[in-house]
Amino acid sequence: MSKITAQEASQIAQKHFKITAEALKLDGYEDENFLLETNTEEKYLLKISSEENNALLNFQNEILSHLSTKNLTFKTSKVLNSEDGNSLVALSIGKTARLLSWLPGRIWADVNPKTEHLRTNLGEAAGSLTKALQDFKNTSAHRELEWDLANSNWTNKHINRFHGEEKEAIQHFQNRFLEIQPVYKNIPKSIIHNDLNDYNILVTSDLAEPKISGLIDFGDSVFTQTVNDLAITLAYAITEIPDPLSAALDIVKGYNKNYSFSEDELKCLYTLVGMRLATTLTNASIKKEEFPDDEYYVISEKPAQNLLLKWFKVNESFAYYSFRNACGYSAHPLEEKFEIWAKSNQISLKTIFPTVTSEKIVNLDMSVGSTLLGNISEYNDPEVSEFKLKQFQKHHPKTILLNGYLETRPFYTTDAFKSEGNNGPEYRTVHLGTDFWVPAETPVHAPFDAIVKVIHHNNYDKDYGPMIILEHSFEGDSFYTLYGHLTLSSLNILKPGQIVKQGDLIAYIGSPSENGNWAPHLHFQIILDLLGNNENFNGVALPAKVDVWKSICPNPNLIFKEELENLEEELSEESMIEFRKDHLGKGLSLSYDKPLHIVRGEGVYLIDIEGRKYLDTVNNVNHVGHQHPKVVSAGQRQMAVLNTNTRYLHKEIIAYAEALLKKLPEHLSVIHIVNSGSEANELALRMAKTVTGNKDILAIEVGYHGNTNAVMDVSSYKFEGEGGFPKPETTHILPLPDSYRGKYSGDNCGVDYAQHAKEIIETLKAEGKGIAGFIGETLISCGGQIVPPKDYFKEVYKHVHEAGGICIADEVQTGFGRMGKTFWAFELYDVKPDIVTMGKPAGNGHPLAVVACTKEVAEKFNTGMEYFNTFGGNPVSCAIGRTVLEIIEDENLQQNALEVGEFLKTELKRLQKQFPIIGDVRGEGLFLGFELNDSHKNPLPDQASYLANRMKQFGILMSIDGPDHNVLKIKPPIVFSKKNAEELIFRLNTVFGEDYMSFGYTQKPLKF
Repeated sequence: MSKITAQEASQIAQKHFKITAEALKLDGYEDENFLLETNTEEKYLLKISSEENNALLNFQNEILSHLSTKNLTFKTSKVLNSEDGNSLVALSIGKTARLLSWLPGRIWADVNPKTEHLRTNLGEAAGSLTKALQDFKNTSAHRELEWDLANSNWTNKHINRFHGEEKEAIQHFQNRFLEIQPVYKNIPKSIIHNDLNDYNILVTSDLAEPKISGLIDFGDSVFTQTVNDLAITLAYAITEIPDPLSAALDIVKGYNKNYSFSEDELKCLYTLVGMRLATTLTNASIKKEEFPDDEYYVISEKPAQNLLLKWFKVNESFAYYSFRNACGYSAHPLEEKFEIWAKSNQISLKTIFPTVTSEKIVNLDMSVGSTLLGNISEYNDPEVSEFKLKQFQKHHPKTILLNGYLETRPFYTTDAFKSEGNNGPEYRTVHLGTDFWVPAETPVHAPFDAIVKVIHHNNYDKDYGPMIILEHSFEGDSFYTLYGHLTLSSLNILKPGQIVKQGDLIAYIGSPSENGNWAPHLHFQIILDLLGNNENFNGVALPAKVDVWKSICPNPNLIFKEELENLEEELSEESMIEFRKDHLGKGLSLSYDKPLHIVRGEGVYLIDIEGRKYLDTVNNVNHVGHQHPKVVSAGQRQMAVLNTNTRYLHKEIIAYAEALLKKLPEHLSVIHIVNSGSEANELALRMAKTVTGNKDILAIEVGYHGNTNAVMDVSSYKFEGEGGFPKPETTHILPLPDSYRGKYSGDNCGVDYAQHAKEIIETLKAEGKGIAGFIGETLISCGGQIVPPKDYFKEVYKHVHEAGGICIADEVQTGFGRMGKTFWAFELYDVKPDIVTMGKPAGNGHPLAVVACTKEVAEKFNTGMEYFNTFGGNPVSCAIGRTVLEIIEDENLQQNALEVGEFLKTELKRLQKQFPIIGDVRGEGLFLGFELNDSHKNPLPDQASYLANRMKQFGILMSIDGPDHNVLKIKPPIVFSKKNAEELIFRLNTVFGEDYMSFGYTQKPLKF
């Protein structure tokens, strides 16, 4: 039968529905679909069906009529009658026409990103649809349909269409479908939609906070097992996602809010998702042969294939436990039964460690933020860890040291414990067992009668090393106990299948050389399901999945008479926030709508309380990396000996001053050591005013120099910002030297911008005033990572010096090798400042700052009034500062800043070609920025905010600045590597491809 043309569809609309409209042909699997749009922009959906049985078309119409009576959070189409009052119109060509209201929205397939919130909202919508259809009855729903999952065993005869892993996966789900039939046949049935695929789900046009707006196409509706609808929804909504199970749980949680599933239904769900994928792929294979030139029939093939292979690798039992947890059941069905049994059969620790004499139990803190663990160089060294534990034991004799159940630890933040989640990297950081820190060679005995289940050597660094798993019985069921970090000889004490009695010797505690490279201890874990793993069962879990894992692996405390958990309860994040609001300065802000709880820093990463690592592109303060071991060690060593002021002789201040002067031009030969960048700039301004006898200062627009009085007076970023104050009379602001979007552009714009300095100086001279000086960040950070034009500083310095003023280069954020090409940013411009100020990077986060000046300035500043700074120049700060300089040299970090910075800048410019929303890319070394603009260079601050927050979700910290808040700043620790840069670019590429970042789009920013 021939297809209807768009022109014919318009004629049908006019003839039978009295609608004059232009028709646009849409895709359709069975029906021929047309969008009708009138000249008044009214829209309709015309469906032409070759269906001979009008009862099925009436069935679809009746579903829509039924749903129109329900209070749903989404819309469904309304049935519109013809001019004759009929909902079905028989056409002379043997087809039937129907007219439905048009539902606006974007199809699910086109939405990017599909966030956790949107998936949950889909679950809520699909669940409410299922609930709304519970009281709908129609005999036409009782039909045989290939797309009914209950009939999906028809795919079995087509298994040889597939090969390799794809065939293996499909065959697995087909076999499992047969095996679950006794349960599946008896679970609840109802009329369901049966085809909530990614083209039948509509999403609102709100790109920032999208929601489900409509569900369409009830052509496959059928009476079948109710849970099938959830399985079908999952099969389409969790494709192209790194962790499909986690994505599925978002939908299941939402679904469960409106429709509750039984435990038996959840038992079938994993297999049903696999069978829907098998059905989709089998049907696509058949249709490709029938219609080789029609891509519509295979539009879901590739996503289904990718998901099938991922879903096949998901452990079925773990999926079932996860579904249970999402629906409010205990994740493991035996959890409560085991807890009751365990409390009635408790043993003493003496049963496991009969040779250990103890009168007390101490629970050690080895969480991510633990000060006991110390620096990464300490906790990664088993000898250091063992020494600390022995020292602790020495001061606490007859004590068993233990810890670990559900403790989030920093040991597991390496690549070995890393996986790609739906929001970037995730780390298995939550410990599922209890660790007993007892000496090497301590005997370990069986806690209960058992059969030896597993003996295995996990011979990898930071793994279990030699490991044993015992199987125990309780009231007709089994549980397991795992023993890790044993001696190699322990592997020969028992054999798999051997029966052991309570109290029998089973193993010995291993030393670091054989136990996986740990300080000696026993990892003890209780397990209710080995999940088919007979070698290396998980000892740590992802924080997001801990609710499921703690049900599979109950608390070892349950089986012991002694109380193992005696740590103080952690202060909640909510109480921290409330305390800050009540008792800390009211101007003290927190970043992000959901503040980060950071407890550890390592290199280029900040690590939160759950062990999630955030790649830090923001904190130039920690110049050579967060908690660099050499910096930490230098501070610790000197702090243990002496920390006092500069009124006493000490070699450290001499050593630091000599090292720093080697990095400065010869004319800057005198230094003053202070505590902060604000203090350094305050002193520099005071020097300029004292030396010249004048008070007037030139400063750059949107410049920021600190938070003390004098520097606030020259910081336009502050006094012109929110809560600011009128510009002081003695402050004179020069226009921001922005060659991209500023007042001037072109090759000579540096001279044009500098001319303003000359004009101000001449005006002051006419008023009988002189100029004290000029202060400027060499690259303007808060101004938006502005790189001034090439001649700008030469001209400004010339005008200021000719007027007798002092030129101050603020290098607080740009110094110490960050520029790559030069050690100091002012060297890029071939100028000679009279004073250079340094701050944040000098001490790698320790309060250390410096003012370097010429001998002439220093001598004129020495008026007889002593400049004494109680803490400035103390031995601890100087030792740290000297070590920072050594690290920059020893690790070749200036060269790293040059190479990685150039790589980043090149990659950002490539992104700029792909995404024109990136208006400008600028900077030097590892001090870079890019700004977001529309095609007319108008700033896009909402997109900048969206980008920064989405990058945070992907585990990358970025900050926004610039007068229009549209510039993303990149100024990480200068140990930032090419690998880190590649990760940054990869995530930026992902977010720039999202709907909200569409070029020129403006809307309220997304809430995070």
